[in-house]
Amino acid sequence: MPTPQQEQLASRLRRIQKELGVDADGVLGPATLTALERQLEIKASPRTFSLECTTQNLDMILCFEVGSRARYERDFQRPVWPGGASGVTIGIGYDVGVTKKAQITSDWETYLFEPELASLLAVQGVTGTPAQQLARGVSHIVLPLKAAEEVFYLKTLPIFAERTRTTFPGVNKLPADAQGMMLSLVYNRGSSLDGGRRAEMAEIARILRGSDPGLEDIARQFESMKRLWPEAKGLRDRRQREADIIRAADRKYGPEDLVNV
Repeated sequence: MPTPQQEQLASRLRRIQKELGVDADGVLGPATLTALERQLEIKASPRTFSLECTTQNLDMILCFEVGSRARYERDFQRPVWPGGASGVTIGIGYDVGVTKKAQITSDWETYLFEPELASLLAVQGVTGTPAQQLARGVSHIVLPLKAAEEVFYLKTLPIFAERTRTTFPGVNKLPADAQGMMLSLVYNRGSSLDGGRRAEMAEIARILRGSDPGLEDIARQFESMKRLWPEAKGLRDRRQREADIIRAADRKYGPEDLVNV
């Protein structure tokens, strides 16, 4: 759990963030690091990040996953089972069912007591309806939003940004909003391109291998994915929103809009 010294550092960081004009959440995440690089006129090496997104993209992914901070406090502080092929899910869309035990330990040991971490590790690897009952069995675990945000920005997003760039070579040449929505897709669905349910993702990879990938072609594949969730309006709406943003991604961005992830 956070120590008094860590809380002091977070308080100092929030003051710095206010001066930088970024969200003062006390988390040294991609937006704060990018703002510091810009303030210090340090040019980020392409080897130090995977994607160039916008601050709005990252906020949107968080919103897609938990709705709002108020809703997180109400519905997601404790482990849940979102349904479908998911496993027990904690924090901001962090699926314990599909994450390796070593990664779970590395990501969460700072924020959980040993018995709580052991309980989470015991439900690792279980997905689908069997995970529903398991979620009830670990409902004693409470994860404050601050801890969830730190893991989201510092641990999970960089991993998924790297997976996005590896799975979709050429994605980093798209406008920032399009890169952000590709990150949103992989965060939500993972990076596999195999099987009929992944046909649209495989087609996007093919489009990106072309000499002049079109935003409209990519957006249409996002819309086509809505076929997969006839009973899940939330996921259909998410794919449509992502498609709309990709269509409009070829726009002018200010330096303050951009975030290296």
